[in-house]
Amino acid sequence: MNTCCRLILIFIACLIPSGCAVGPDFIKPEPAVPDRYTESPMPPNTAASATKTGEAQNFAFARELPGQWWKLFGSSELDLLIKKGLENNPTLAAAEAALRKSEEDLRAIQGSTLFPAVNANLQATRQRTSGNVNQGASNTYNLYNTSVGVSYTLDIFGGGRRQIESYKAQVDYQRFMVEAAYLTLTANIVTTAIQEASLRAQLDATREIMAAEQKQLDLLNKQFELGAVAKAVVLAQATQVAVTRASLPPLEKQRGTTRHTLAVLIGSFPGEGGLPSFNLDSLQLPQDLPVSLPSNLARQRPDIQASEAMLHQASAAVGIATANLYPQITLSASYGFQAAGTDILFNGQSVAWSLGAGLLQPLFRGGELAAKRRSAMAAYDQAAAKYRETVLKAFQDVADALRAIETDARALQAQTEARQAAQAALALIEKQHELGAVTFSALLTAQRDYQKASIGVVTARAQRHSDTAALFQALGGGWWNRQETSGKFLKKP
Repeated sequence: MNTCCRLILIFIACLIPSGCAVGPDFIKPEPAVPDRYTESPMPPNTAASATKTGEAQNFAFARELPGQWWKLFGSSELDLLIKKGLENNPTLAAAEAALRKSEEDLRAIQGSTLFPAVNANLQATRQRTSGNVNQGASNTYNLYNTSVGVSYTLDIFGGGRRQIESYKAQVDYQRFMVEAAYLTLTANIVTTAIQEASLRAQLDATREIMAAEQKQLDLLNKQFELGAVAKAVVLAQATQVAVTRASLPPLEKQRGTTRHTLAVLIGSFPGEGGLPSFNLDSLQLPQDLPVSLPSNLARQRPDIQASEAMLHQASAAVGIATANLYPQITLSASYGFQAAGTDILFNGQSVAWSLGAGLLQPLFRGGELAAKRRSAMAAYDQAAAKYRETVLKAFQDVADALRAIETDARALQAQTEARQAAQAALALIEKQHELGAVTFSALLTAQRDYQKASIGVVTARAQRHSDTAALFQALGGGWWNRQETSGKFLKKP
């Protein structure tokens, strides 16, 4: 047993790490970013309109976005729907499973790289030697063998450490992909709910317009019976009513498919039902819009952080390819017992042990290893370009959302004024038509203008909500301010 201890001590002494990791050490990129998102400075607030959802919005620059940003819309139904989606959405569940897999892969590579492999072996065989080999005498016997073997590849040039680094970067990537899936899911639920509310409002407005047109048609029918109007006038109004009625099925179809999408987003079948009905009046328009500093965006957007993790992984791959150019030294040792019978297996004469060392030095591989290193370096350059592209796209998303919010307010203001003018013109022309002062074609034109303006106000109101949600998504969703205790999502950087 003293021999066994000496062997183990010798082997452990050989495992003392030495050398350094070859290849580039990863340096966290610090992209040069502008001090503002848009070419021209944004106004402190948007325009206001004399209608619902027409209040001005204030740009609160350098303010942090709350982790549960959707609560700024003031809808308890929306909050419950998002909670259900976070629990049941399969896309989010798949991202979480991918994260768990990458974490276990990291543990596996750490175990195989940082620690020696220790295996116990127990073997019993019955064998017969050849008489031609053993000078004409054959021999049949049993052989029992029990041993413990240890092997370890020295990480002299850091190839193993670079491999662990690569797996850690993969874990980071998957963690940010979970957060990206979280952000995409919550944003999709919000925007889909807003779309459902918009379609509902458009349906209500269209039905109101159709009811007014039907009332006008009924009046014309009575006038026709009295001989006061021609049949062509009645037919023209009937056509207008039919055209308005024909616009209802496409809106109903869109609303149905929107609700189906909403059901799938929360992990339910479309036929299960139980979804709340959203309308624009129940959704608050956030008055203050937190807008983080441009210098913080690269540290907050999950897709940028995921792209940085891929860049880190590509850097580690260069180190792995570089280390493969150098020698690999493997140490091995075993200690056990070997005997022809179990009764004498563990006596002093049955002890068997071995110590070994192996050196593998690539001499000629046809340029394979050098080509692989150049390939890894090219992949790093590719990842660096992708990272920069992701950063640029992120700033574009924020700039687009900011400009959209500012123009949405002015669009709603213009649509409101157009509807007010169309409504006043329609009321005046209806009275003038009753007195015979204007032609019926003028009345039809006024009805179409009012219908178009009414639908325009609805879509403009919904667009303000949608682009507000798009801004919160573009800014990263505020995950760094979210209070999570389960460890499922990211923590504050």
